[in-house]
Amino acid sequence: MSIRWLNRILLAALFAVGLSGCGYNDIQSSDEGTKSAWSEVLNQYQRRADLIPNLVNTVKGFAEQEKEVFTRVTEARSRVGQIQVNPGDPESLKKFEQAQQEVGSALSRLLVVAENYPQLKSDANFRDLQAQLEGTENRIAVARKRYIESVQGYNVLVRQFPVNLTAMVFGYGPKPQFSVENEREISTAPKVDFGRPAESK
Repeated sequence: MSIRWLNRILLAALFAVGLSGCGYNDIQSSDEGTKSAWSEVLNQYQRRADLIPNLVNTVKGFAEQEKEVFTRVTEARSRVGQIQVNPGDPESLKKFEQAQQEVGSALSRLLVVAENYPQLKSDANFRDLQAQLEGTENRIAVARKRYIESVQGYNVLVRQFPVNLTAMVFGYGPKPQFSVENEREISTAPKVDFGRPAESK
């Protein structure tokens, strides 16, 4: 093996050691952690979106006259599906969050309708969907909390010296976060309780 090749190998080894010592590997690990956490947020929001058609159809079977409510839910779900969200872009993240809030509000209005229809509240299919939605809302809250914590950890890392120098060289800046208002909201998952009928003894 020539001296030139030995020099190249030595330089590559020194470069690798330098990168690991300057926080480059930590940045990569933290960045991947935020991406994974974000994927879980999207998965849980999609889970909620997938429940909406069945929920609307079930309520329609008992309350067909509530057309305005059905329209609002369907339109809100459609708007969310049209958004191409980029969690690295604050404006994109804000639009995504607003659209998800609209879905949540429309769902709340839809499910409040159930209070006026005792037969609907006692329907097994509706109660199953209600339980699934409640579980999904809890999962969304947990996924968002983990994402917020992951981004917070990443942002602290890329601002700390000397890792911040490495971050600047390789173009890793702080990531945008959910709004403060939403951060407060995630501490408690939304309650989905529409007067389940008491179990018969």
